[in-house]
Amino acid sequence: MRILAILAAVCAAAIHCSGCARSAPPAFDGASAFAFLKEQCDMGPRYPGSPGHAAIRRFLVEKLAAFGASVAQQPFEAVLSTGDTLRLVNIVGAYRPDARKRILLGAHYDTRPRADRDPDPANRARPIIGANDGGSGVAVLLELARLLAASKPSVGVDLVFFDGEDSGEEGKAMDYLLGSRRYAKSLGGSPPYAVIVIDMVGERDSRIPVEGFSAAASPALCARIYGIARTLRVPNLVQSRGSSIIDDHLPFIQAGIPAIDLIDFEYRYWHTLADTPDKCSSESLAAVGSVLVRYLWEER
Repeated sequence: MRILAILAAVCAAAIHCSGCARSAPPAFDGASAFAFLKEQCDMGPRYPGSPGHAAIRRFLVEKLAAFGASVAQQPFEAVLSTGDTLRLVNIVGAYRPDARKRILLGAHYDTRPRADRDPDPANRARPIIGANDGGSGVAVLLELARLLAASKPSVGVDLVFFDGEDSGEEGKAMDYLLGSRRYAKSLGGSPPYAVIVIDMVGERDSRIPVEGFSAAASPALCARIYGIARTLRVPNLVQSRGSSIIDDHLPFIQAGIPAIDLIDFEYRYWHTLADTPDKCSSESLAAVGSVLVRYLWEER
């Protein structure tokens, strides 16, 4: 009888443990992400009010729905310091929408309406394609959406595509981050557990240090993400501290939410007409994507 009791206890423990076993993280496909980057660029410039902007909005909604997300749109208007009014839309793809613990991954999908950093002054009024600045972050999120369609982590995941990040003029900070500011204000008493913004991560041989505001406001989240990169031997995420960047993570930090920005700001083609897909690589997208996959699937 004693032996039977021991066997019963062992079996019960095994059943309990099997129910708690973590599913293996899926493999992030850099080639698939790069295809998403190129699809965006094929739409042309995607600044608010352009045909490309309308096209990318439709594209994101359709892709998220096809990948099994609960899709929501957050339309709003923003008045710039110039007096111009932009009609903008944040787009959200939610996975496990009833889960209480939620991770927000964000990227801006609009592109710069003017190439004001182009070496040729004749080009500086022209809009950019934004392969890296805009396209790369969106590409990573879309590949994550494709993975989430087949295998979900135990936490809730919100993929948020911010509008109106890049329409401002240099020196006028109030005209940037329009979508993330609007979204952060809308959270109310239901903030995410953590926010990770992905921006300009597609450059060949990318180097992504720990962004300054992220390090100061969210050191534990930085340590977690860069620790995963070290474990996975991902050299693109560099353990040293980098510059402090005004980007879409700031409205969440200001709201008291742990938030970090994964960004390679040392990009020579930033805000120029040369920000095209040939400057990017599937390997750089996979470097960031693989770290995010491991983070999401290990969270409980």
